[in-house]
Amino acid sequence: MMIIFGIILSYLIGSIPTAYIFGKVSKGIDIRQHGSGNVGATNVFRVLGKGPGITVLLLDILKGVIVVALIPDLLGTTEILHRVMLALVVVCGHNWTIFLKFKGGKGIATSFGVLIGLTFKIALIRPVLFWTFLIWVACFLITRIVSVSSIIASTCLPIIMVLTGQEFTIVCLGAIFCVFIVLRHKANIKRLFAGQEPRVPLSFRKKNP
Repeated sequence: MMIIFGIILSYLIGSIPTAYIFGKVSKGIDIRQHGSGNVGATNVFRVLGKGPGITVLLLDILKGVIVVALIPDLLGTTEILHRVMLALVVVCGHNWTIFLKFKGGKGIATSFGVLIGLTFKIALIRPVLFWTFLIWVACFLITRIVSVSSIIASTCLPIIMVLTGQEFTIVCLGAIFCVFIVLRHKANIKRLFAGQEPRVPLSFRKKNP
């Protein structure tokens, strides 16, 4: 019963549509009708600006952290398999939220939050978090395209897990996250091949007046 309750709770936490809520509260808009139409932090950055974008990003990461690091301990279901199950459910909640007719974000931030949450409980997984994040940052600095960075980092994730000797269930989690992220980026991949995927401008200098 505790596991079932944990699954339901994790799904509902993941389903909280932070990007949609910020769009409604801050600008009175439906974020799905602006920018890329995605209910995620990247689109919030584009449409609402840096402040709301960073806030949504952190909240989406927090979903994964809470569900993996806190919920199992509260419910007494602390086996690694249980944490993996809840990790999958919280990302599914984010990607297919019940509050928006099962249409949600792409799961990058929440998946990253899951990895952070796992590092609190499994020391061996810390190099996975480090190298995956490093790959994402390196790809972003080179391409300035969020989708490319996310796809490459997620593809590397299960490989890094194997190379660092993670348990089979953890490797399976990484592989499923990889599949989720690539599939959720189908539209981005089409735009990439068409040369239409937007780049994020990186400016370290103030423009002269």
